[in-house]
Amino acid sequence: MRRLLLALPFALLPLAVAHAADEHDHEHGSLGAHEHGVGRLNAALDGQTLELELESPAMNLVGFEHAATTDADKAKVATVRAQLEKPLVLFNLPKAAGCVIAMQELESPLFGDKPDADDHDEDAKNEHHHDHSEIHAHYQFTCAAPGALKNLDLANIFNTFPATQKIQVQLISPSGQQGIEVTAKAAALKF
Repeated sequence: MRRLLLALPFALLPLAVAHAADEHDHEHGSLGAHEHGVGRLNAALDGQTLELELESPAMNLVGFEHAATTDADKAKVATVRAQLEKPLVLFNLPKAAGCVIAMQELESPLFGDKPDADDHDEDAKNEHHHDHSEIHAHYQFTCAAPGALKNLDLANIFNTFPATQKIQVQLISPSGQQGIEVTAKAAALKF
């Protein structure tokens, strides 16, 4: 399953390239550009295993990207982490599917994790450097009745994190693969 999820970006690369051509990103120039208000979700359903990988600028989830130093900032980070630790609520998976969490990993410099080695090395020399903290959440579920997973409803993510304006989704399911952009007004997609 991990191979399937890792292969997802390559399977949908033509869609990403076409989308990237439409987007202007003067800061990074890469497909994984950091854009406030925009999150990314990779989803793969293979047999009874559902994997979801959510990546978002910290700004979308906690409202800032700097290291939490004040009590208020630390409390906000703790609250967001607690919300991310409840993926069955966030992703509103249907009870009929019987999904249980098999694995979850949360990673972010805000959680005390080291930033990636490739994070803005050249920018660090620039006096106008701005940290772009990301939050990565990786979940694996085992679903007793995967056929009950007809839709993936992301409304709770938009409600929980209102600074998130859209989520770029790449999905592999038994019915095929798709790349779609969802918003709070159109927050569901079909498996």
